[in-house]
Amino acid sequence: MRRRAERVGGMAAAAVLTAVLAGCGNDGYEPVGPFRPLPEDPPPQVGPPTESPQVPAPGDPADPNAGEQAGDPNVVASGLTVPTGLVVLPDGSAVVGERDSGRLLQVFPDRSPARELMTVPGVDPAGDGGLLGLALSPTFAEDGLLYAYLSTATDNRVVRFPLGGTPNPVLTGIPRGETHNGGGLLFGLDGTLYVGTGDTGNPALAQDGASLAGKVLHVDVFGQPVGGDRVHSRGHRDVTALCMGGDEQMYATDDSAGDPDELDAVVPGGDHGWPDAGPDSVDPVVEFPGAEGGLGGCAVAGRTVFLGALDGQRVHVVELDGSGAAVEEPTDFLAERYGRLRTVVLDAEGALWITTSNRDGIGVPVEEDDRVLRVPPPGGTTDSPL
Repeated sequence: MRRRAERVGGMAAAAVLTAVLAGCGNDGYEPVGPFRPLPEDPPPQVGPPTESPQVPAPGDPADPNAGEQAGDPNVVASGLTVPTGLVVLPDGSAVVGERDSGRLLQVFPDRSPARELMTVPGVDPAGDGGLLGLALSPTFAEDGLLYAYLSTATDNRVVRFPLGGTPNPVLTGIPRGETHNGGGLLFGLDGTLYVGTGDTGNPALAQDGASLAGKVLHVDVFGQPVGGDRVHSRGHRDVTALCMGGDEQMYATDDSAGDPDELDAVVPGGDHGWPDAGPDSVDPVVEFPGAEGGLGGCAVAGRTVFLGALDGQRVHVVELDGSGAAVEEPTDFLAERYGRLRTVVLDAEGALWITTSNRDGIGVPVEEDDRVLRVPPPGGTTDSPL
């Protein structure tokens, strides 16, 4: 089977939670009660490596006077192994998770050395599982919490923790398989947590209302269903990433591992047509043939969606009209320049953070792999209003 890749300042855990989600057993984690730091080592310092360094424009060298010695100005970190989840912190740095090892590292836009923060316990990277999506708590400035979607030996699940602290389960029992384990994670503007899952290689689960597989789920920060049902949409194969624009339209990348991959505009209560598209199923925004697909990340700026493509080894650029339809054929950038490209995240400066996935068992790595890039989007697309 294919192995797919795919302003912190104060880190005080002010919002300590005093109860563990009911029904979350010890399958892969022991119940630990309230959030607490790891018992031996203090939480790592998270923040700029120096006193408020000026964030360089994306694509500029860390030292403008260093010339070629500064290396590729798009590369902010190198020497990682299958970096998959990525979130940008309020101070402009990013936390990156390695899929196989479960390590979290802090990466800096001025290209300072990456800083190892912790290793998330209980991660099982078999197949295309592992440490997948990451998301910041909607109240991160107060509670310092990070949410992660990961695979254990028995399930896929969402956990949360302060950096350097012990994970607590939020949502467990998501089916786990050798392939199609999902991993999309996104907070909506109202604080709803959206979770993208895969069908685990069993297409029937995508239409099974009793299964959490092949769905986009919606829960609150305690893992409880929103509106009485955890299922937000169904009929997905493998939701590897979720992203949302200023109009609050959510998009999902649906990776097929062979068939055309899709960019879906997620419809609440909608059926997105896998495995059999019916008359009421929702058509995708755009499809990509397998050789151009392997969709693993998405970000929205104005009316432009950026998609990381593993097999396509590029970032696809999809321009939308006011109705959300693709205006024309997608374009691309960074094609075949850095190998397999996965996660794509937009920061407050308008730059795109992108991870490579060349050490995933499929790619052909170079010495610097895997890398984290920070690049300006093509064509000034971040200026396009919704």
